[in-house]
Amino acid sequence: MGLAADMLQPVWLTPECEHYCTHVAPDTEAPAGFTFHKLRAVLGHMGEYGALANRAFQVSEWVRTHRYCGVCATPMRKSEKELCFHCPACGFSAYPRVSPAMMVLIKRGDEILLARHSEYATARYTALAGFVEAGENIEEAIHREVLEEVGLHVKDLRYFGSQSWPFPHSLMIAYTAEYDGGELCIQEDELADAQWFGPGDFLPPIPTTESIAGRLIRANLPGGPGPYDWGG
Repeated sequence: MGLAADMLQPVWLTPECEHYCTHVAPDTEAPAGFTFHKLRAVLGHMGEYGALANRAFQVSEWVRTHRYCGVCATPMRKSEKELCFHCPACGFSAYPRVSPAMMVLIKRGDEILLARHSEYATARYTALAGFVEAGENIEEAIHREVLEEVGLHVKDLRYFGSQSWPFPHSLMIAYTAEYDGGELCIQEDELADAQWFGPGDFLPPIPTTESIAGRLIRANLPGGPGPYDWGG
């Protein structure tokens, strides 16, 4: 592709690292025999290479967005010892950004609440999620987001798991919670729909097992496995 060596960033800062990454211009043509695809479209098909692509995307995005100091606009210098850019003028340091985000699957008896986001026309039904705001812990973010997005109160929060998610640089932290009151009222600028699903109901398409959302939902299906449209 004619890329200069100094454009390539090692995915891991280890002597044996064999993987490098970089961003290229949107109008760049792929080499003969290859095509470019959006990461979201192919991540679920990459198997053991999914985690590598996840990290490579986040590292290359960090390099692309930190060429200049965010404080004084001086060109940044890349550290050879760690994933860090240093500003030679004011001393500011910039590391790859990680944005924590809560995810919660709400349960009401034998039912679970699934929602479809309004931003994506073909979005699957999934658990509620949102970014943690400054000054919040994860639990506070869950209570706030649930109340904002669907007008409900929850209790008995239980940790399920976490996953690095490269869209663009999130750490998804997933919980289950029990319904504790309120009437379902969706925030229309965030959600297109939200519904309770119980045993015997046919589920709409849900996230694949490559995402923590897909695993969270499947681990808490009402009534166990049934005639569902798994969505992959």
